[in-house]
Amino acid sequence: MFKKVLIANRGEIALRIIRALREMQIRSVAVYSEADADALHVKFADEAVCIGPASSTLSYLNIPAIISAAEVTAAEAVHPGYGFLAENAEFADVCKRCGLTWIGPQPDLMRLMGDKIRARAAMEESGVPILPGTGVLRTEQDLFEGAERIGFPIILKASAGGGGRGMKIVRSQDQLVHDWGTGRAEAQASFGNPDMYMERFCERPRHIEVQVVGDSHGNATHLGERECSVQRRHQKILEEAPGTDISDALRARLTGAATEATRRIGYEGVGTVEFLLDEDEQFYFMEMNTRLQVEHPVTEMVYGVDLVREQIKIASGHELSFKQRKARGHSIELRINAEDSETFAPSPGKITGLNLPGGLGVRVDTHIYEGYVVPPHYDSLLAKVIVHDTDRGAAINRALRCLDEFVIEGIKTNIAFHKNILNSAEYRAGKVDTGFVARLLESRGR
Repeated sequence: MFKKVLIANRGEIALRIIRALREMQIRSVAVYSEADADALHVKFADEAVCIGPASSTLSYLNIPAIISAAEVTAAEAVHPGYGFLAENAEFADVCKRCGLTWIGPQPDLMRLMGDKIRARAAMEESGVPILPGTGVLRTEQDLFEGAERIGFPIILKASAGGGGRGMKIVRSQDQLVHDWGTGRAEAQASFGNPDMYMERFCERPRHIEVQVVGDSHGNATHLGERECSVQRRHQKILEEAPGTDISDALRARLTGAATEATRRIGYEGVGTVEFLLDEDEQFYFMEMNTRLQVEHPVTEMVYGVDLVREQIKIASGHELSFKQRKARGHSIELRINAEDSETFAPSPGKITGLNLPGGLGVRVDTHIYEGYVVPPHYDSLLAKVIVHDTDRGAAINRALRCLDEFVIEGIKTNIAFHKNILNSAEYRAGKVDTGFVARLLESRGR
């Protein structure tokens, strides 16, 4: 087992990893930008190294600075968390070349799954259903031929993309060339790669993901599915586990497909296979995230497995510590962001007052404290409120109680918006899809 691990991240996920390392009696090294000098992950790590100014390009994305921090502190391994460099295969390769263990999957598999077209092909070979689609669209003729074969509506996606960037829904041939051009420009700006491909568009799909885990000894298993359909502009807001209104038969098909694909590609570490689920209960591969997910706590709550600890053990050569687990109860995660609940505009600034919720079945993953200044340079996530109870209805009520207790003064947050979600009849009935938030906003005149 490692003696010292560097965490190439910040905020709540850096703290989450520090806690797991402390419980495993492994020393932790934090890295931080000048803007994060007073951050909690800096205060609670065993060692901390400043790696640059506030700009993430010059700090948290600065590979030479992170490697130097690992070398001067004699760290043996690097945990990337999520975001920043977590799915950067080049960073993983550099770590290995410098004698550092990468706490994550093999770089070649990161590259494979980072290329959405190659990932589709690999999953199809593994028996996972995929939507009718195309390869890279090189010419306008490719566009028209693909659209004619698939039929409108179609969706254009960035081959190297994620998070909705470069994504365009096209409902008629008149839009096709224009949207392809703007999508390519967005993909180039976001990912440095303009390649686009096309898939059939599902009108009211659900976003379901399966948590998978594999080791270097040939073992692979799953820890159930998560419902991630509550999202705004392709960004998740609320997640829960298990998925809502999913039959045992459908669950077996989803988890079976994800697990078999994980085994066939020889995946090592924690990952997530994401699916679109249509109204006829047909599911299709969307992408595989080769990292820890923001929403991993809901899986931990219902399955009783520490996924960060499992990542660290797998990276050090251990076998999976479990074969299969059964879900227990229901869990919901609310992402609390520094943003206005009405306009969704970012709201950085100083937190002048703070009260965190607590009690039975409540977990709050956060890096904020009274007096903390939320910087404008990074993601707006302040905290994740995770609740667990015997069933979904009880979990919803517990989540609402937590929101009533959660007080953040000095900046604006989206707590009020979460209350609107949890109180909506559509959400309570479990009838959510990826268009749910847009309908909710429209019903409120926004």
